[in-house]
Amino acid sequence: MKRRLQKKYIILILGYSVALLLIPYVLDYRSKSSHIKDGYQQQKCPDLESTIALWSSTRTSNSTELEDYGNRSQSRTHIYLHATWRTGSSFLGELFNQHPDVFYLYEPMWNMWQALYPGDAGSLQGAVRDMMNSLFRCDFSVLKLYAGSSNISTSFIFGWKTNKVICSEPLCKAYKKHEIGLVQGDVCSKCQPRDIKELEKECKKYPVMVIKDVRVLDLAVLVPLMRDPAINLQIIQLFRDPRAVHNSRLKSKLALVKESIQVLRSKKQSDKYKRLLVPSNRVHRADNYVSSAMELICDNWLNDMLLVMNAPPWVRRNYMHLKYEDLVLRPVDELQRLYRFANLSLSKNMEKFVMNMTHGQGYSSDKPFLISSRDAKEAIYAWRERLNVEQVNQVEAYCSEVMRRLDYRKRNMDNT
Repeated sequence: MKRRLQKKYIILILGYSVALLLIPYVLDYRSKSSHIKDGYQQQKCPDLESTIALWSSTRTSNSTELEDYGNRSQSRTHIYLHATWRTGSSFLGELFNQHPDVFYLYEPMWNMWQALYPGDAGSLQGAVRDMMNSLFRCDFSVLKLYAGSSNISTSFIFGWKTNKVICSEPLCKAYKKHEIGLVQGDVCSKCQPRDIKELEKECKKYPVMVIKDVRVLDLAVLVPLMRDPAINLQIIQLFRDPRAVHNSRLKSKLALVKESIQVLRSKKQSDKYKRLLVPSNRVHRADNYVSSAMELICDNWLNDMLLVMNAPPWVRRNYMHLKYEDLVLRPVDELQRLYRFANLSLSKNMEKFVMNMTHGQGYSSDKPFLISSRDAKEAIYAWRERLNVEQVNQVEAYCSEVMRRLDYRKRNMDNT
């Protein structure tokens, strides 16, 4: 009798133990199943939930102050042009470089990425934000950290040979800031380097400061600067047809391999990106790395869209996005919208400038990173002639949700 009872107790204990062990697996399966739709598992945005939680908790404690972020007037406007490589961001930045009321910096974080290579892009995001925080305060001493010297001049600034402030009076007599027109690098290179303190002094004179860069992977990284009342950062995000971006990246692949690897390394803990980091074709490694990074770029774009969609009103008031195609096909209308957001006036000379820049001859250039007048329509649709069926299908597959949200229609290659 006792043995039978002991057996029953043992069976019950074993059954109970098995049930306890199975519960977590059942719950985990249900959790994963809720994210599965149409045969694939939806991706979670790692920074989205934490950022929204931050907004919610802060807004609850002091909602009036946060709602005032987008309304208060300030003597100085700070704008970051948020883009990725080969989206037309240099052209967008040039529209601010030309404005007489704008102090403009072109990719100042380039120096950091070069100095800290081969550090992955993800681990550098905090440093990128800290540098931007200093630059928007006209404190350029942060550049010394990556110069290897305590004495730096205007010639250390990346893109200085086309910078309208550095190449104009009073820093240089080659140009005048109020005169609209591209700065020629060979002309500006004759300007004498000036101490960085002089550039800081000029920086403080301008009512609007704009930084253009491509090294912020995630919009959530910039939220602290949007919340900082001393900066009150405004963001302009530039999108472009992923197929056109991919085509342009392949064209400039040798210049982009290094940074593409850094971008891919930022997700090296993920099985998906471990796959992307191992080139399937060792003969064409450059093509593989540049193509693989495109998949991560579309993931980041989607994360940014979700972040803005769930953001409170004060964030959305300090954010705008535009598509490269709209900018070059309707340049004056889009420039008016950009300048209105930046609280800048639009002159007739700037209207003529943007029209000339988008109605040039041809699309190709021996120097793809050089800003020049282009044929806008050819620039938009060049990918149709240069990408093969496999390349188009690949981009459309892993950028499908981004394309849908931005209203880029997939091309039916079978009917062409």
